[in-house]
Amino acid sequence: MTGADVLLLALGAVAVGAGVLVVTTKHLVRAGLYLVVCLGALAGDFLVLSAELVAWVQVLIYVGAVVVLLLFAVMLTRAPIGVSDDLDRPGWPAALIGGGAGLGLTALLVDAYRWSTVTLPAAGTAERLGEQIFQTWVLPFEVLSVLLLSALVGAIVLSRPDIGRAAPQRDGRAADLVDSEPGGHR
Repeated sequence: MTGADVLLLALGAVAVGAGVLVVTTKHLVRAGLYLVVCLGALAGDFLVLSAELVAWVQVLIYVGAVVVLLLFAVMLTRAPIGVSDDLDRPGWPAALIGGGAGLGLTALLVDAYRWSTVTLPAAGTAERLGEQIFQTWVLPFEVLSVLLLSALVGAIVLSRPDIGRAAPQRDGRAADLVDSEPGGHR
């Protein structure tokens, strides 16, 4: 085992540990911060694999944008910051499904590679990566941008209780938003 292998395994263990903490914590903000640790460890894995551009895109896009969007959505929707009792559900179904999926993927990988060495292709350049992204992967990038935009609009709508409500009725007419006198009488 080389030093890169040990570092890759250590960062992978940090990512898995932080991922487990994301789904097991009862604090919503802490879950977001554990997600930052998990995504940062994945960026470290990309650095070990000599994919510097992908690592920094991971840091900028996922850690810098998606997690900030998540934390702003939590703040805008007035979600509970501390321990939430409604999140206290039995965890055994999720653990059973997650464990089964993990064991299935492990068996699939062991069967596919049989601990053989895989030669890595030559490192790509930013130019080649840009060509692939903007020729082959344009549609998924656009779909992702629409998804993130709709999530932000949804967070704003959820945080503003006055959006979508009809104006209160007075004498069969819709009331103005601002009364002309401080006492509310005209």
